Amino acid sequence: MSTVAAPVGKPLARKDFESDQDVRWCPGCGDYAILAQVQRVLPDLGIPRENFVFLSGIGCSSRFPYYVNTYGFHTIHGRAPAIATGLKATRPELSVWVVTGDGDALSIGGNHLIHVLRRNLDVNILMFNNRIYGLTKGQYSPTSEVGKVTKSTPSGSVDHPFHPIALALGADSTFVARTVDVEARHLQETIRRAHAHRGSSFVEILQNCNIFNDGAFEDVTEKERKADHQLVLEHGKPLVFGKNRDKGIRLGTGLRPEVVTLGDGVTESDLIVHDEHDPTLAYFLSRMSPPEFPTPIGIFLAVERQTYDAGVNAQLAAARPKTGVADLDALFNRGDTWTVE
Repeated sequence: MSTVAAPVGKPLARKDFESDQDVRWCPGCGDYAILAQVQRVLPDLGIPRENFVFLSGIGCSSRFPYYVNTYGFHTIHGRAPAIATGLKATRPELSVWVVTGDGDALSIGGNHLIHVLRRNLDVNILMFNNRIYGLTKGQYSPTSEVGKVTKSTPSGSVDHPFHPIALALGADSTFVARTVDVEARHLQETIRRAHAHRGSSFVEILQNCNIFNDGAFEDVTEKERKADHQLVLEHGKPLVFGKNRDKGIRLGTGLRPEVVTLGDGVTESDLIVHDEHDPTLAYFLSRMSPPEFPTPIGIFLAVERQTYDAGVNAQLAAARPKTGVADLDALFNRGDTWTVE
């Protein structure tokens, strides 16, 4: 747990969210960029520093709570959503963040992740996806592509990978987004939107592991290539991409999306217009991936539903006038009891 000493009489700045711990990731790791942007955004959210809590499981990304000068817990492998549920349900005023990786969240923690999303707990989940196990030195992960050669799959992985966005949508998450570690402004804005949303916010962050899986997402990060391989989602705007903004996505025959080139009778009016409140469109977009399609980044879905923590606390508030002040000793000793001789 970090030591939180809130500055008095002055606005918070990035340095106020930098802990006294040496940041220890491999040089060039995408985690540095994500940490920097989170620390830049937190002062702007208007929340006292002592009301932030960062939780993590196990993995490279899970060192995150050490480096943010807020309250935080480095918890159990894959179980951060369970800790977050207990914390947010009992302390709903806190801003709770779960930082996890593709292995931590989708392998051992997969069951915990889907249930925190379906319950719509008001927490923000940042899932770093580098398509590899980095901390344990380069085994394939649940998001590694078929045929991935690693130390644990020397002949190539035969596992079909998860699509994290599709999984979050399938679990009925009310806010689902994707961003990229090196896209500073886009990453910051996505974090702000996730925080502003009331409910479970799931943000997949495409991130490079330059040691064990270098170039995992180079088609959306390389300056000379990304415009033709990255589809930036903007609510109310047609799905246009390309270096010259001359490509788009429209519905083809059989309600299948297809890439088209603008011109020769094809205009922006023929393209799909993004609606971040439409779950069906969000799922369409979640299944779009290279090489047939560009990689969508941005807000896939943002809808409202009662949060788990609000529902639980409403029940408690309704029950208190009927039950009076709770007595834990009386609770333990009421009902059926046995004397063992």
